Amino acid sequence: MEQITLSGQLVQYAITGLTVGSIYALVAIGFNIIYNVTEIINFAQGEFVMLGGLFMVFFARVLDMPVPLAFLMTIAGVMAIGIMMERFAIFPAKNASVLTMIIITIACSILLKGAAMYGWGKDPFTLPPFTDRKPFVFMGAAVFPQSIWVVVTTLVVVFFLTMFFKRTKFGKAMIASSDNRDAAQLMGINVKTMVMVSFGLSAAVGAVAGVVITPISLMEYDRGTLLGLKGFGAAVLGGLGHFYGAVAAGFIVGLIESFCAGLVSSGYKDAAALLVLLLVLFVKPSGLFGSKEVMKMKEF
Repeated sequence: MEQITLSGQLVQYAITGLTVGSIYALVAIGFNIIYNVTEIINFAQGEFVMLGGLFMVFFARVLDMPVPLAFLMTIAGVMAIGIMMERFAIFPAKNASVLTMIIITIACSILLKGAAMYGWGKDPFTLPPFTDRKPFVFMGAAVFPQSIWVVVTTLVVVFFLTMFFKRTKFGKAMIASSDNRDAAQLMGINVKTMVMVSFGLSAAVGAVAGVVITPISLMEYDRGTLLGLKGFGAAVLGGLGHFYGAVAAGFIVGLIESFCAGLVSSGYKDAAALLVLLLVLFVKPSGLFGSKEVMKMKEF
């Protein structure tokens, strides 16, 4: 009986780790979308996640919209913020250094956090689960349906991004812009538009992450900072610019945190994930799935 209980606990830790890791993966994918086109690390990515959750609360609970419509409105709203951030903050400084651009994204992060605090206050918000609240038992572990929504959503996002970059003209144009801007412009591609689309797409992915995680954990104005740091860690661990690496690394970080919290102490989970990240980067600075030259979107 003890063995069954221990087995169920381990499965529970694994399920929790995959759920949390899926969110880190989505955040990491958002980092990579922008990095591949601009070589900028957008440290406002976590705020897109936060805004996704809070916008969904506003549309679904305050305005009482149906969940599908509230979801679409949330994606559109956060995408608009991402595009405005690029148009009014990034584009005017297009000739600045990469470091300056990164500092601008940090300033945008602070601005978005302050605006969210002003608009929603400091109290945390939650959403009802998308489907039944009752968990079901799997191998001795309790699985909440919302956890399945989180993992499946991550896989669906990866699938549609793959199709977008492989099958659509916009996606192929973004790949060309990331490979060689000058050559892309000579071929008639508007690189400025591609940069704007990358910010909008990245914001949309962040919003999706915020929507699916809010029913499981509370969402508040300052939640995006930690999610952004964890997502950035996953992006670096998987190899900057590598989308599938970001997903795998997100799962790894989530599993490390979950097992550390369950088997050791929740106080060490962040340190354990950071330690593994440092060890991997010490052995392989380009990340688990990266090459010496940072991989671009053509590896999709």
